[in-house]
Order: sequence, then structure tokens, then C-alpha cells
Amino acid sequence: MSMPAFQTGHVGLNVTDLDRSAAFYQSVFGFEVSGRSEQDGKEFAFLAQDGTLTLTLWRQSEGRFPTAQPGLHHLSFQVENLQAVQQAEATLREIGATIHHGGIVPHREGASSGGVFFEDPDGIRLEIYAPDGAGDRTAPTGSAPTCGFF
Repeated sequence: MSMPAFQTGHVGLNVTDLDRSAAFYQSVFGFEVSGRSEQDGKEFAFLAQDGTLTLTLWRQSEGRFPTAQPGLHHLSFQVENLQAVQQAEATLREIGATIHHGGIVPHREGASSGGVFFEDPDGIRLEIYAPDGAGDRTAPTGSAPTCGFF
């Protein structure tokens, strides 16, 4: 029996402030709120792109995302070209998001692919990248993947 083909569906994230996080993901990614609950103890928002559920936000946590513990390392989103990454970077700077590596960088020294590495309001690490166009930039570390260490 062969294994079925798996494809990522939506991703669910715990957040501390549903309004703040929904506004962040709407600003940076252009996601639309396709469903929401404000019921006490069961607050959530469904975020969609072109009618497809992409991200769910669950208000079930306090504090900041613990990068030193096992779990999600980062969440990555691919865009068509470097201009789209540059648009995202401009939005991130405008809203005061934490950006790592100083801005857009390649995935490793000599790679053409690259992007911007940043955090959401709860410290969840995110990446927006393009498959090419970043090769003229310097990588933060020549010997390790950029997305692995931020």
C-alpha cells in the first residue's frame, strides 16, 4: 500500500491578544477574517487567503513564544518574487515588527532564494521568501541555513 500524498492544510497558532494578532496577519499577509468567535474562553479567528483557510488564531496563551523549547521553529510563506518580499518588509518596518538579520537576506551564502525573517506580536518566528532574487546580498552566516538560526 502506498502512502497518500500529504499537503499542509491550515496552521493554528496560540496568541495572547486576538485583535492584535488578527490585525498583524491582515496587515502583513493580507489575510481576511473568514470566521471569528468572541465567546469567553473560546476566542478564535479563521484567516483566509482567496477564500482558503490558511491560519487559525486561538487565544489560549500568555507570555511570549518560547523559542528555547521543543515545538514550532518558524513558519514560512513563499511569494512569487523579491518585490513581494520587499513589500512585506516595508509593511513590517511600518508597523514596528521585530526583523532579524537587518532585512532581506539569502537562505545561505551563494543562494538565490531568500527573504525576510521576523516575529509576530507574540514572538512567533516567521519568514516570507522568494525562490530567487536575493543572491546579490550577503548571508548572515555562510555555513548554516539563514532560516535555521534567527
